Amino acid sequence: MTASTPSKPDLFSDRRFVYLAAAFCCVLWGSSYPAIKNGYRLLEITKTDLADQVVFAGYRFVLAGVMLLATAVLLRRPIFGATRRQFGQMALLGFFQTTLQYVFFYIGVANATGVKSSIMNATGAFFGVLIAHFVYANDRLTGRKALGCLVGFLGVLTVNLGSGLTDFDFTITGEGFVAFSAFILAGAAIYGKRISRDLDPMIMTGWQLGIGGLILTVGGMAVGGEVHGFDWRSASLLIYLGALSAAAFAIWSLLLKHNPVSLVAPFNFLIPVFGVILSAAFLHETVFAWKNLAALVLVCGGIWLVTRAGRRPA
Repeated sequence: MTASTPSKPDLFSDRRFVYLAAAFCCVLWGSSYPAIKNGYRLLEITKTDLADQVVFAGYRFVLAGVMLLATAVLLRRPIFGATRRQFGQMALLGFFQTTLQYVFFYIGVANATGVKSSIMNATGAFFGVLIAHFVYANDRLTGRKALGCLVGFLGVLTVNLGSGLTDFDFTITGEGFVAFSAFILAGAAIYGKRISRDLDPMIMTGWQLGIGGLILTVGGMAVGGEVHGFDWRSASLLIYLGALSAAAFAIWSLLLKHNPVSLVAPFNFLIPVFGVILSAAFLHETVFAWKNLAALVLVCGGIWLVTRAGRRPA
């Protein structure tokens, strides 16, 4: 599994493929919003059952990790071929990217409105571009990238219009924790990009999801969390959530490995937009509301500004 850094596959030199793959990841992550809500409903997990939510998340990410590692075995890739140091790096990545950010995110969501949680979570795109500026000499922040991020963020604000957007209350354990979770996720993604130079991204993602999910499961159970009463519907939703996490995180890791962070990170603005649109679709609401379409246009415009400013993937 350890090897010198290979040349970039031709597929990742094709900007159209990179954009489509990044957007596909955001569609998957956006679909998790209605899937999680339905899972909670079927398993009778309420908004205040934080420990149960953490256990449910732990099941999801452990399942995602197992799926990826099992796929790697089928492809005859050595899932135990990493050095002790590399296993430590994957465990550290799992703790930050899966466990810690998820805990901060859910505590924050419990203490803030869904609207402001969506908005604060979108700051992850800003953090990704900003951190990359200080980490990579060939991925500097420019005025056009900053403008693109602002336009994308405006799209996230637009999709939440009329839903308590003018409520400017801010709490550390609410909106602050959601923003901090976005910062952790952005930093962990860049750390994952760095260690993936010598690791198979599929195996790296499988281990980090599995380890992070296991910590969530054990931690949630330790404070009284439990999830029971599965039937075919709730089990199917859990399998879907595991599969989408496995696919999205693995593809995202590959995209980051072979491309500048500023080329990929702005696509995070699409997640809340797709989340709102898909939630509306599954709840039989008006999907093509003007604010949804306006938000999608703004987010795509912001992404266009940022990616036009970026260098060719290197």
